Amino acid sequence: MNTSFPGAQVVGRMAAVLRAVSTAMPRGISTAEVASSTGLARPTVHRLLAALTAEGFCDHENKSGFWLLGPEMYLMGTIAAERYDITEIASEHISALAGLTGESAFLSVRRGEETVCLMRQDGAFPIRSFVLYEGKRFPLGVASAGLAILSFLPEKFIDRYMESQDLVEEHGSDHEVKQLRQRIAETRGRGWAVNPGLVVEGSWGMGAAVFDTAGQPAWALSLTGIESRFTPERQAEMGNLLMHHAHTLTQKLRGEHTHPVR
Repeated sequence: MNTSFPGAQVVGRMAAVLRAVSTAMPRGISTAEVASSTGLARPTVHRLLAALTAEGFCDHENKSGFWLLGPEMYLMGTIAAERYDITEIASEHISALAGLTGESAFLSVRRGEETVCLMRQDGAFPIRSFVLYEGKRFPLGVASAGLAILSFLPEKFIDRYMESQDLVEEHGSDHEVKQLRQRIAETRGRGWAVNPGLVVEGSWGMGAAVFDTAGQPAWALSLTGIESRFTPERQAEMGNLLMHHAHTLTQKLRGEHTHPVR
């Protein structure tokens, strides 16, 4: 947490609390859960939540005792969406991926050193993975969307990221630097990322990066499902689909002419 200017620590703590609440929507979250998620003391968390509620950034349900995002967050989000939201443009691609594969399809966005899931649509296959859902955050390099984005970021960023992050403690030894670099190389070679059940055993994922107008990977389309559905032959088929839709979406965001979604 950057504390180089007055008030930075308070702002950082409030931001951490808001992120914790956002990941628990729409169910809500208890004070103890926010404290556990942020590493802050429970009395501190309660004071911050009360202050945020007084300003309309959070809301409190007396019956359940849970905290939720408040109306001010909705209003600010609506305004910010005019600049950052691509869900309307991406929705037809998410629908097409879910319909063609039968798996759950997602849109995630890069936010600093994390990815945040923005949209989910389930396919027809009845057995699903619930590792990823709207609001869920993962560090870059964890899960297929985060791996797809990290793989196409500048090499200098990747080097700094590897030096500053320790993904092993929370996400396991498969996320050691050597193994992560190997998956980055494989992703660059194929064009799409594969998560072979590294977050939850038996839950596989594949992802492809979507690029902004500056040519940087800012979003990712991904698919998740059970291991038996991700045979090598099917991975090639779904990977090509992901690449097609990621490329088409990138072209749309750049204002380039594209063919209808198929």
